[in-house]
Amino acid sequence: MNVQAPGLGRGLAAGIGKGSAERQLPLGFEPAPPGARQAAQPSATPARAPNPRPALPTGRGQIVSLRQELLLTARARLLVIALLFVLIACVALVRIGWLGLAGEGPARTSLDAALLPDRGEITDRNGVPLARAFDAYALWFNPRAMDDGGSPLVRSPERVAAGLKAIFPEMDEAATAQLLRNGRPAYLRRRILPEEANAVFDLGEVALETPREQDRHYPQGKLAAHVLGYVVEEEDGALGGRVGMEQVLDDRLSDPALRARPAALSIDLRVQGALEDEMRSGMLATDAIGAAGVVLDVDTGEVLALASLPDFDPNRIAEEDVPNMLNRVTNQVSELGSTFKPLTVAAAIDAGVIRDLSRDWDARPVEIGRRRLADYSDKGDALNIPQALAYSSNTVTMRVADKLGPEKLKRVLMDLHMHERPTIELPARALPFWPKGEWSRIRTMTVGYGHGIAVTPLHLANAYAAMVNGGVWRPATLRKLDADEVPRGKRVFKASTSARMRQLLRMIALYGTGRSADAEGYRVGGKTGSAEKNSDGRYSKTKLISTFAAAFPMDRPRYVVVVVLDEPRGTIASSYQRTAAWNAAPIVGRLVPRIGPMLDVRPDDHRDVDISDLRYLMEKGK
Repeated sequence: MNVQAPGLGRGLAAGIGKGSAERQLPLGFEPAPPGARQAAQPSATPARAPNPRPALPTGRGQIVSLRQELLLTARARLLVIALLFVLIACVALVRIGWLGLAGEGPARTSLDAALLPDRGEITDRNGVPLARAFDAYALWFNPRAMDDGGSPLVRSPERVAAGLKAIFPEMDEAATAQLLRNGRPAYLRRRILPEEANAVFDLGEVALETPREQDRHYPQGKLAAHVLGYVVEEEDGALGGRVGMEQVLDDRLSDPALRARPAALSIDLRVQGALEDEMRSGMLATDAIGAAGVVLDVDTGEVLALASLPDFDPNRIAEEDVPNMLNRVTNQVSELGSTFKPLTVAAAIDAGVIRDLSRDWDARPVEIGRRRLADYSDKGDALNIPQALAYSSNTVTMRVADKLGPEKLKRVLMDLHMHERPTIELPARALPFWPKGEWSRIRTMTVGYGHGIAVTPLHLANAYAAMVNGGVWRPATLRKLDADEVPRGKRVFKASTSARMRQLLRMIALYGTGRSADAEGYRVGGKTGSAEKNSDGRYSKTKLISTFAAAFPMDRPRYVVVVVLDEPRGTIASSYQRTAAWNAAPIVGRLVPRIGPMLDVRPDDHRDVDISDLRYLMEKGK
């Protein structure tokens, strides 16, 4: 049975009902006051309450407001960043414009420039390297390497020097120890090998550094040293050329746009080697103090070989004071004696002084004032021109020069450029001894046979090239020339005169003083010359300059060879003779067969220059 307290049920029910009514009100509406509810009850049709717009709660409004503030802040920051980028772009554009108008742009380095050495390569005409640059190691003592105020060496200078001596046996141990003890920075060795650099590193001495430096190497050693020259390190650290083609081509070899292509010289390394070898043998065989030689292309002026002895090693310039730098081919003048006789005869034929080669000329001694000039060996009172050249008659040549006259002889020699420095690229070029003023009769006569005028061997080679190539003089060059680069030259002799001189030079090699130069099958022609050496204005009776000037093959001359010996002595090898027929001419006779095949000149016993119209003249008078 249920017992219910009086009034409690109604009250609880009313409370529950009220609570339920309040919970059923829509969100945002508040319950009406009690009086209002009672007033509305008597009304038959209750009035509808107004439906106002709902209001956002306080928490959600704050969220919306915060979101709007953050959006405005983000927009402001984005605007600032955009303005900053625009400002940077404007500054960059202004800077670019300034560099374009007033400044220098950044240096551009091509791949070739980055990979190639700082100095270009020199090659011979066939591409064989003569000089090239590469990175090398040096041994440098740096006493400040530790930089702690103490000794720069871990061990004593004596022990360090002993360790270096073990790596470099030729090193002076005592001098090296003294150098280390002094504490001044210095090179201990300018060039060391990579394995030597590793051995130095293993010594554990920080002060012994092995920096890498640019070096110039000459793979052929002393070969063509006077042609190439050498390099030295300039103040800016770059390599600069000295003396030879290294100096001439300095800008070309250092130009980043050009140094990728090797600079090709006219030199043929094979011919150069043969020339130096034969010259050195001849020089030693006759105990001469020096020698000079050149091989020249008669049609282009290109120098195929140029040698001066004694020579030097361009790889060892830093360790020596560069002795033997004199280039005897271009920088030493001498009286070259009887080699001038063919030039005098050619000038006389050109001028019409010699018309008939069979005519006899007076060969007796020439007397002018108190002077009496005679031949070294008496060949009779009269000689024709072929005989005079073959026997090297001074007296006949003097009379030819006398009849030619000083002006015409001088003109021909000047057309051959014998009054000025030799025409070649090398910087070391001597000025000839050229008689000044009016030439007297005796001066004209002596110049006619190569005395009283002093020139270089290169002058003579150029003159002989003009005499046998058809009469055109061209300057000598050490640059390899293409066909369209060959200079036209200047005509000095008539073509007919040149043809006649080829005959006469060939006859000298067949019948005269040049017989020892007649290499079988190569049709050599040339002239000997032996002149007393002029020292301090006086001629020495015991010192000679012996010369042989030749060309081959004489039926179609292609090359001139000139060899000069300075002060040769009479030895067993020269049959105790000092003249060119016994020392200089044999050198040419051995050289031509060696270089002929290299230069595409093959021996041929069935070809020769036609001398049938002159051969009988050599028999005349016998």
